Amino acid sequence: MTVIRLTRMGRKKKPFYRIVVTDSRKRRDSGWIEAIGYYNPISAQKDLVIDRERLTYWTGVGAKMSPTVSRLANK
Repeated sequence: MTVIRLTRMGRKKKPFYRIVVTDSRKRRDSGWIEAIGYYNPISAQKDLVIDRERLTYWTGVGAKMSPTVSRLANK
């Protein structure tokens, strides 16, 4: 099954996350199909960038969003 979830990037104690489309059987940080945005919880503005067009496409073809991504997408 295809899922939309966060993958951790950055260094120790300074994480940021990419919002990616991947196969649910893959590990958190391993090969993803497409990166559709990013989320930086450390910055002062808590940067969140999502390509809404690609998010709509992937949910339209059956990809499920993780609970965290669905919460972020509704902001």
